[in-house]
Amino acid sequence: MTEKKNLINSNEDPIILFGKWFEEAKKKEVNDSNAMNLSTVSENSKPSSRIVLLKYFDKKGFVFYTNIKSQKGNSIISNPNVALNFYWKSLFRQIRIEGIAAQVSNKETNTYFNSRPEGSKIGAWASQQSSELRNRDELEDKVEEYTLKYK
Repeated sequence: MTEKKNLINSNEDPIILFGKWFEEAKKKEVNDSNAMNLSTVSENSKPSSRIVLLKYFDKKGFVFYTNIKSQKGNSIISNPNVALNFYWKSLFRQIRIEGIAAQVSNKETNTYFNSRPEGSKIGAWASQQSSELRNRDELEDKVEEYTLKYK
């Protein structure tokens, strides 16, 4: 007789299970164990996916930061239904999470942004996420402009 073995304990709290798997991934994944695919749907029902980084998670949800004026920010504002997917190749695991995105507090956003290195902040200001870039010189000029402005 063949014994059936559950791959996971379905009675285990999914957040606790995620935490265990995430700790394993941090040890085994070569790069960015916190990288996750974020899928959104725009107001005209166009799906879009991109990789973002998980900053932390708890019982309330999974936190990542983005510019609210970016394509993904605008999509979340118009349709807060999102999906996340973690794929940890070295562990032969993936996790799908679906839910409603909500903005963290301005205080939390500012604390995070201010903790970033200066070059990272300047890059965020200069890049104007999701807007069309005519050429690299345009970006480099913006970086120089913000570097001088916030010297």
